[in-house]
Amino acid sequence: MTYLLIFIVLIFIFIYGMTILRTGLFNLASQSLKRMLEKVTDKPWKGFILSILITALLQSSSAVMVLTIGLISARILTFPQSIGIILGTNIGTTFTTEFITFDIDNYILPLAILGFLFILINKYKLRSIGFIFLGISIVFSTMRGFKYLASMMEQSSLLQPFFLQLVDRPIIALLVGILITALIQSSTATIGIIMGFLQADMLPLEIAIAIMLGSNIGTCITSYLASLGTEKSAKLSAYAHIWLNIGGVILFYPFIDTLSSFVKGMTNEIDVQLAHASLLFNVISSLLVLPFAERFGKLIMKIHS
Repeated sequence: MTYLLIFIVLIFIFIYGMTILRTGLFNLASQSLKRMLEKVTDKPWKGFILSILITALLQSSSAVMVLTIGLISARILTFPQSIGIILGTNIGTTFTTEFITFDIDNYILPLAILGFLFILINKYKLRSIGFIFLGISIVFSTMRGFKYLASMMEQSSLLQPFFLQLVDRPIIALLVGILITALIQSSTATIGIIMGFLQADMLPLEIAIAIMLGSNIGTCITSYLASLGTEKSAKLSAYAHIWLNIGGVILFYPFIDTLSSFVKGMTNEIDVQLAHASLLFNVISSLLVLPFAERFGKLIMKIHS
């Protein structure tokens, strides 16, 4: 019970840190990014490239999807224009998972102090930078917390059977990834949690990849909720996001072992291996659909007509 409470607290702290970080980035760049999205033409590749950049800056695919759905509802964007954006968000969000694998332990406290001091200054840009610094320090502190908690949980006789069940059942791991991400509405947080368990040697990489794949489906809940009560075009954008991620998972699931072997050859750091697996999954699945973006859009319209 104690482990569960600590686990829940760490999740909330991590999401709080991501929210503060995102707030600072959004305050600094939101208006210009929104104007850039508004200028997206009917060429999916333009929206694709722009969406990668915006998602990487905002550190959230969900935030970009919600913004896109809002622009569609306001008739500033059309559903076909959003296809490239959706494909780009999946790649842009992997920058965050790569980012949280960096070792900045020696800078966490200075960043937190600097961030707190900047927030106290009554200047918009400095306050925004303060939010960014403070958010980064909270996120990385929580990552250390997940790692420490995982090492504590490793000794628990109650939790060991659960992890043993996952080892033999990747499909269950996939469902766990969907459920956790749907609940906390952050695939980055889910992957961050799993990195802690990986570093404590509680899960094999293959199972961690299965959970990561599930998190890509679970993260669609945010855009779906944002589309409720909107017009059909906005709903189609949310449906496209869901089908894209489900299709990608179906494509990659049989090749989890192959993907695991490939990323193991890229680095010895197990958390970085998972980050690379997430990057490869999202890049490949998005690039496979990009040449057929217009047909994909028409298929979504046909399915949900």
